[in-house]
Amino acid sequence: MPAPRTLHLNAFLYGVGHHSAAWRHPDSPAERIGDITYFEELARTAERGCLDAVFFADGHSINPTYTAGTTWFLEPLTALAAMARATTRIGLVTTVSSSFYTPFHAARMLASLDHISGGRVGANIVTSMFDDEARNHGFDGLPPHAERYSRAEEFIDVLTALWDSWDEGALAIDRAAGRFLDPGAVRRIAHRGTHFRVDGPLTVPRCPQGRPVLFQAGASETGRTLAARYADAVYSVAWDLPAALDYATDLRARITAVGRAPGSVAILPGLVTYVGRTEHEAWAKKTELDALLDTDAALAQLGVFTGQDYTRHPLDAPVADLPPVEQFTGPQGRYTTVQRIIETRRPTLRDLLGYLAAGGGHATMIGTPEAIADRIEEWFVAGACDGFNLMCPAYPGSLDDFVDLVIPELQQRDLFRTEYPGTTLRKTLGFSVPGTAPTTV
Repeated sequence: MPAPRTLHLNAFLYGVGHHSAAWRHPDSPAERIGDITYFEELARTAERGCLDAVFFADGHSINPTYTAGTTWFLEPLTALAAMARATTRIGLVTTVSSSFYTPFHAARMLASLDHISGGRVGANIVTSMFDDEARNHGFDGLPPHAERYSRAEEFIDVLTALWDSWDEGALAIDRAAGRFLDPGAVRRIAHRGTHFRVDGPLTVPRCPQGRPVLFQAGASETGRTLAARYADAVYSVAWDLPAALDYATDLRARITAVGRAPGSVAILPGLVTYVGRTEHEAWAKKTELDALLDTDAALAQLGVFTGQDYTRHPLDAPVADLPPVEQFTGPQGRYTTVQRIIETRRPTLRDLLGYLAAGGGHATMIGTPEAIADRIEEWFVAGACDGFNLMCPAYPGSLDDFVDLVIPELQQRDLFRTEYPGTTLRKTLGFSVPGTAPTTV
């Protein structure tokens, strides 16, 4: 009889928290975001809670005129290498841009980190978003959307071929015979494609978990198709249960259509939580952070998201419904998220800015550990997700709250583990070790 299905939970580490004003709080560790011991402490907290993994997003440009929030600092792979030495079980996931890395470079770094960590690495493959990033890598701007995703697909094919260019046991290390390698167990991949030429083999032997776990976060039509074909797990965006269920249903249908089992891919929406021992305490934590928000910067950002001018709208007056999305010419994903928040919460403008400040429209749960566990269980049982990617509003406090208050409640309901099942991220996620692929792609 198969084991009962249980949640998967990641902690998405970002500066001192996902609330854009968290750094302004007098107790924030804002001065420590370049201190690796700070992130090691967060990883150990997540590991204490038996979370599946910690995750770093990544960006390749900054806007130095934006001073209302924190920005990028440590390069993620470098940081995770240090964090691997400070932990023993927690997974370590980083974003890798298929638009800026070559497959060989990425495969080599990720395989090295998998060896360093004993098999705990995952990679979120993205195509990147901004022309400013491209101009830091020798391009005038990003290629068209379709071209970026064509490159991403080939990038993943070459990554996996390189990781599979070494068989298990290829390191013979036969001192008497003078043979370090088994030459029949290491192969070239001889790849010739539209975007890449890669001979191989990789210079790093086969990973402890076979291959690093592949994550994907694209919400577009092309992104969902890519995720269905290649991802082991998907980071998604959903404000409420109906939106999450729509996304999960669509993605699982795509997974089935390409011949994969729908349960073989973990769907993990982002989740912002404000946890208190009472509901009043939970809301007070949110109110305290929202009060630190740079209102002018937040209003300007909301204008970009919606095409509406809210600068003269009273902060404590309700926000009217947005026009139909067909009338908006900008990015529609964020527009429809704001539209859904307005329709479901009927917020004041101040409330809306607060919801968007922490997570930008991801699911937000506020209340006692029992109330938050109720909603997590509701989403999980409904099939809207396989777990969540936690986007804590303020680090370290919000992560401590979740680990110390919500995790025990989920464990009591048999929805979450009390110990790690093994030493690798694949084992934690319940994924099998992939077999060696053919020698060419």
